[in-house]
Amino acid sequence: MTLVPELVWRVPEAGAPPLDGRLLRLLAAVKKHATLRAAARETGFSYRAAWGLIADTGRLLGVPLVNLQQGRGAQLTDAGEQFLAANERASLRLREGEFSLQLAAKVSETARRSRAHLTLIASHDMLLTAFCDQWAKHEGIVGDVTFRGSVESLKALARGEADVAGFHAVATIDHEVAAGYRRLLDPRRDTLIRFAEREQGLIVPKGNPKRLSTLADVATNQVRFVNRQRGSGTRLIIDQLLRQAGIGADSVRGYETEEYTHLAVAATIAAGQAEAGFGLKAAAARLDLDFVPLRHETYWLAVRTRRVESDLVQRLRLGLSGEPLRNAVRNLAGYSIDKAGELVALNAAVA
Repeated sequence: MTLVPELVWRVPEAGAPPLDGRLLRLLAAVKKHATLRAAARETGFSYRAAWGLIADTGRLLGVPLVNLQQGRGAQLTDAGEQFLAANERASLRLREGEFSLQLAAKVSETARRSRAHLTLIASHDMLLTAFCDQWAKHEGIVGDVTFRGSVESLKALARGEADVAGFHAVATIDHEVAAGYRRLLDPRRDTLIRFAEREQGLIVPKGNPKRLSTLADVATNQVRFVNRQRGSGTRLIIDQLLRQAGIGADSVRGYETEEYTHLAVAATIAAGQAEAGFGLKAAAARLDLDFVPLRHETYWLAVRTRRVESDLVQRLRLGLSGEPLRNAVRNLAGYSIDKAGELVALNAAVA
């Protein structure tokens, strides 16, 4: 059984009740539709009840969350935008943060013996999430997906905690990074399944106000940066790019500020708490941010070679090469899935 934490917002006063949990859904609908009537309809409110909730909360917080203008619909105020972005960021940390991963790791060794599906531990990827949520879980091919960094995911495969491990690497992989992957993968034991090609780069506010084009620009201009966590594949790429540019980590303002997913990085920037991050084009597009492409890379799924012919892995590959993955990628920017499902020898991918 999986337990998930739930996010609650409250004013930090003794005995203050939590804010109505429906408020954030209503604000998201206002942003989507730009009219309160449509937002109320989508979230199951009457118009009067929706406006009452928004107005009451605004009075409680001392700042309006939505602007209503006759003939121009409804728009979130800066406070409303910040609240929505902060909620997205906090929710992602709850779903995919360290605590939930440790909980999953502790139950996996005993629970997975009786499971009739693949245990998947993987570096965070938005397409993988969509593919599993929309198809692979419903088909009984994978269970809950546990997100860790690339290195930690491969360690889980090596320890036998995972049936499938997701990780990513650029074509011109750094020697040190490649060596780390090779220590965890054995060409006589492991095979790779191609998942997708994807774009990574700088995630910046709309309009790229600092005119950033490289990580060197981030360091030179002392831009507030939000990093990925140590051990993630994206952190390895960031460190590789800094080494290649001859830039020390201490030259990057915010290098020690870490987030655990691409969307959490994007949400931090959308909330105005950082001016740049490094992550997926899809994450930038999701939160209407700008993106500066810097790296194309391949996302791989590693499996034991002896399991390649098993029914579950065969069905997984069919889903990757067919309609299920094509459906999942439709609304995600920066991906190519032309060769998804292809088997690739380890030495050909991680040289």
